Amino acid sequence: MKAIRPQSDTAEPLRHDIRLLGRLLGEVIQACEGERVFDTIETLRRTAVRFRREGNKADGKLLEQRVKRLRGNDPNSVARAFSYFLHLSNIAEDRDQNRAQREHALANETPARGSLREAVSSLEAQGVTPAQIRRLLSEACLVPVLTAHPTEVQRKSTLDVHREIATALLQREGPLTAQEIADLDLVLLGRIATLWQTRMLRYTRLTVADEIENALSYYRSTFLNVIPRVYSDLSRLLARDPVKPFAAPPPPLEPFLRMGSWIGGDRDGNPNVDAGTLELALLRQATVLFEYYLQEVHALGAELSITTLLIDADSDLRALADAGGDDSAHRRDEPYRRALVGIYARLAATAQQLTGRDLARRVTHPAPPYNTPRELANDLAVIASSLSANHGAPIARLHLSGLQQAVEVFGFHLATVDLRQSSDVHERVLTELFTRAGTQHDGKPVDYRQLDEDARVALLRSELAQARPLASPWITYSEETTRELAILRAAAAGRARYGKQAVQQTIVSHTETLSDLLEVLVLQKETGLTTAPGQDIEPQDGLMVVPLFETIPDLERGPEIMAAWLDLPEVRARVKHAQNDTQEVMLGYSDSNKDGGFLTSNWSLYQAERALVNVFSTRRVRLRLFHGRGGSVGRGGGSSFDAILAQPPGTVAGQLRLTEQGEVIQSKYKDAEVGRWHLELLVAATLESSLAPRAAAASAEDAHMAHYGPAMSFMSDTAQRSYRGLVYETPGFAEYFFATTPITEIAGLNIGSRPASRKQGQHIDELRAIPWGFSWAQCRLMLTGWYGVGSAIESYLETGATGAPRSRRARLAQLREMAREWPAFRTLLSNMEMVLAKSDLAIAARYAQLLPARALRERIFNQISAEHGRTIAMLRLLTQRELLADNPALQASLRERFAYIDPLNYLQIDLIRRYRAAQQDGATEPDKRVRSAIHLTINGISAGLRNSG
Repeated sequence: MKAIRPQSDTAEPLRHDIRLLGRLLGEVIQACEGERVFDTIETLRRTAVRFRREGNKADGKLLEQRVKRLRGNDPNSVARAFSYFLHLSNIAEDRDQNRAQREHALANETPARGSLREAVSSLEAQGVTPAQIRRLLSEACLVPVLTAHPTEVQRKSTLDVHREIATALLQREGPLTAQEIADLDLVLLGRIATLWQTRMLRYTRLTVADEIENALSYYRSTFLNVIPRVYSDLSRLLARDPVKPFAAPPPPLEPFLRMGSWIGGDRDGNPNVDAGTLELALLRQATVLFEYYLQEVHALGAELSITTLLIDADSDLRALADAGGDDSAHRRDEPYRRALVGIYARLAATAQQLTGRDLARRVTHPAPPYNTPRELANDLAVIASSLSANHGAPIARLHLSGLQQAVEVFGFHLATVDLRQSSDVHERVLTELFTRAGTQHDGKPVDYRQLDEDARVALLRSELAQARPLASPWITYSEETTRELAILRAAAAGRARYGKQAVQQTIVSHTETLSDLLEVLVLQKETGLTTAPGQDIEPQDGLMVVPLFETIPDLERGPEIMAAWLDLPEVRARVKHAQNDTQEVMLGYSDSNKDGGFLTSNWSLYQAERALVNVFSTRRVRLRLFHGRGGSVGRGGGSSFDAILAQPPGTVAGQLRLTEQGEVIQSKYKDAEVGRWHLELLVAATLESSLAPRAAAASAEDAHMAHYGPAMSFMSDTAQRSYRGLVYETPGFAEYFFATTPITEIAGLNIGSRPASRKQGQHIDELRAIPWGFSWAQCRLMLTGWYGVGSAIESYLETGATGAPRSRRARLAQLREMAREWPAFRTLLSNMEMVLAKSDLAIAARYAQLLPARALRERIFNQISAEHGRTIAMLRLLTQRELLADNPALQASLRERFAYIDPLNYLQIDLIRRYRAAQQDGATEPDKRVRSAIHLTINGISAGLRNSG
């Protein structure tokens, strides 16, 4: 296939890579599928490119007709060809991003925006000293949390080949001979041929075990190596003096950037997650980590060949070497190697004890296992200290310093696994426990479900004060209760085995009342996670109970619930002694968007954050917000850097956790250098948001809220009425949605272990927010990222709100000022602009044709189309330019990319029509090739849009 051709002159290297990959893909298709199939694909490609570039409606009609004529296996071949071209384009774009960053650094220009260097430099210019940054980092907590939400449509086998192609592209740069280039092109051809001959789709649904392994692949490729480098870069930037080659390297930074995971512990709506999956997640994480440690120590043994015949060694190092158990005459004068032999043996013993497996790469002698990561860190510190004292500091910087930092960050657990469950489940479990225990209240048996909120709180607090257990080992409980108690007991066992960092949080979905949180404390007491009443509370005792406020009403109630929670004496004691005066609150972007639409969701979240800051500051408790962001803008996606800087003042303060979900994980982290940049962006944004002079920021925010808050509230109310009027109040809308999007086909994809809907049936209320947004992206409407905003802006301009400027012209000037001066509104508009740029009403109209009921189809689509046009018009009015006119590189990339996504959309529509018709005709087994081709188009469209889930 021929290449996408970006228009910018600066895109020449990218254009070259895409042209090369496209040519090689074409050669593979010709060889594997034959000339006829290749010609069919090329004809479609040329038609689609011409249609996008020239806008001739005849070309669009021709493209549609040619797609409809595809039969047999041709739809699958076409879908695979365009999908793989988009995959290869993504690889080339990632490579180009790395190239551009390197060229920027080589030019020694002003540090790139978002880099650690730029963040530290900017803060120093504002009077923030390195000591103040270090002080913040010593108490900071920044955690990307990987989740297994079902929008990652790529198989791990495919992603592994992607990495190999990226590596070969990197090797192809630089001065090379003609033969070297030819050899690398053969490597690329082989990798692309492997890609073409590898099954793109899964035949069976992913298990939780599969999701665990998929996530762990990113640790091997990226996190284990990149995170220590991020620490090293930051440590160097914070050094007071230029690095002196033979001066001792600075000690490892306090671990502030860590990794988290929901995979194996998130059982909200996923019946496949239980105690066994949690145990497996912790075991596999530890296994991957100890494989890494053993590999690194083995490499250090080869590297530290230092002899005492030439240089001295400290007495502590000599003692460590003597205790290492290595009596080989060949290494008698090599104390570092002898010490590392002992460390390796102890690590191998530790791995055997914790994982039950022999992970050693070589034969070791018996040695006592390490009891804690601190013992391993101390041994490594002995080696580092001796090297630094004996002119070996440059040697320590090679690998040892990175390993030391890794031990501080990853411990023996690798990543913290969160537990998550719905409050409804906790309520049912407590109801059964109270009933089976014969608990009485006011002399009567307790039916917990029938108690009002005050009575529930009183009962739960009373139970927390009881030392005796509520659950009995002699009673057989329901399956649900048994499962819930088992996973909490597994968490307690995992913490005892791998360290308390292994499991630290338990998240309560659908938190609506104070009792929802107290229930989890009672269940922790019953399963040995917390100390018994009357005993001193130790640091990190039990799991932090984290409320998740998701819907619009929950976000509004959240601050009140947290005030009541923090005011309970027993809770305040836990927060102080077990949680270092820190309490986490999770905010959900998905359900709030599905509930109230894009603008209302964002404004409700913003207001909730401001109210939470006030609640926590008056109680002198540190607030840590956990942002449940997805890939799509409708689920909180967009630039993480901009999102962090747009947070209300005081909401970051060095404390931030955020989810990395679905296809976003592979987009950000499958490539080590791209992953390093994204982690650097997170750290840089957190530093800037936390340390920029707060008084000025708070004053500016108060002014923004005073001037702009009423306008935002008015527009939010209007947008919510518009959105809910369409989605929840328009007769026939559910029928329209299920007919005109590929939601039922997405549900059939084997892309996750969790069901797409909470219940069977075609009900919007029961549909999960993730496939809801994913479906709108597939049909190119992206409705969750813009609907209602146009009506909101237009209504404000026409009628205004209480206290608004009197004239329309003045109100327009106000909104334009908001778009320039207020980060929250500016980021909202920027994210919406990207979504609108990816939408396509002409293609969406073709999806609408999938609904046979013409009157219903036209009524709803016309409503959507009118709002789409209105929103674009209002956005242009505020920004005073066309979509993405300020970002020509992205504009050009999308324009060319659409020529390869469009055929997949056309093909998907035709295939869905065929497949559903066959089902309606009573075909017991519709053509499996058609179903497979539909799934292939879903894969390709997702790859092309990049942030659709």
